[in-house]
Amino acid sequence: MNNRFFNMPINNKVLLPVLHVLAWFILFSLPYFLLTLDATQDQVLLKTFIRSWVHLFFYGIIFYINYLYLIDKLLFSNKLLQFIGINVIIIGVSIMLREHLKASYFNQWLDLSSEETRKMPRKEMSIYFNIIATIVPIAFAVALKTTERWVKIEKATKEAATLKLQTEIQHLRYQLQPHFFFNSLNNIYSLVDVAPEQAKSTLHSLSKLMRYLLYETNTSVIALSKEIDFLKKYIDLMELRTSDKTKISYSFPLEETQIQIAPLLFISLIENAFKHGVSATQESEIKIALTTEDNLVIFKIENTNFPKTTTDKSGSGIGLQNLKKGLALLYADKYTFETQLKDGIYSVDLRIET
Repeated sequence: MNNRFFNMPINNKVLLPVLHVLAWFILFSLPYFLLTLDATQDQVLLKTFIRSWVHLFFYGIIFYINYLYLIDKLLFSNKLLQFIGINVIIIGVSIMLREHLKASYFNQWLDLSSEETRKMPRKEMSIYFNIIATIVPIAFAVALKTTERWVKIEKATKEAATLKLQTEIQHLRYQLQPHFFFNSLNNIYSLVDVAPEQAKSTLHSLSKLMRYLLYETNTSVIALSKEIDFLKKYIDLMELRTSDKTKISYSFPLEETQIQIAPLLFISLIENAFKHGVSATQESEIKIALTTEDNLVIFKIENTNFPKTTTDKSGSGIGLQNLKKGLALLYADKYTFETQLKDGIYSVDLRIET
């Protein structure tokens, strides 16, 4: 069954009136359908049904007085005593009118026999039953109005949460772009004196990466293949700064996939690997691998660990902070993020269900 029907807003301007008309049509038609079940039934049954239509008419009036006015103006405005008092008056007037109609018109107009009259409930019981029955449409109106109000609040809450989410994600991206640009400029600066031609080439590569950051990441998701292409270019850019003592390897899917993923999720992990995994004097190694399984993206990275000293101010840790916030905002319970430091090797295992 199509679930879109159940997701339609309860206050839909077309759907809601149609449901009301349908409900009352069924209620008023029910006595007729019951009557036709047995054509041999006598007139007592028909007379009873005529009275039931009158009761339904009064119930409908009471329902809509509450539904359209009293609940919003009094009950939802914390005027409970006034709400109860007015409904007590409405119930009393309703019962008096129905008893008056029954005594003055129905018993004569319907020509009830003495035998039929004796079968009717006593007046005290009739009034007691009418009180209970009249409370039902009021309770139903309160329940329906409360449900509608809850749905509206829930919808508004979701819209506010979505807006907040979008704002926070955009803020994280604005933080990441200058952070990425700052790190890249540091790399290029280190090449200006020792390899000026290489620095020029690197600036050209950086311009391509910045174009991707500025113009292709302003969407909620992007093709995984585009993100992979960006990561490859960034790794090549970072590799220019390393020496022969550093071994860098990476593996990405060769075939095009249909997977869509939030942009810029993995860049912080690669930045972190180059920041903490490269030494100018010791052998260093960085391994990067991204694989997919159906709609699951698995990103693993390992690097030798060379902790920065307290005096080292390179980087501020913004990248990893943004990654954790972004994962929590974008994927909630659809991701796992595990880190491990063992035998001088720092490893990360990030799995995202797209």
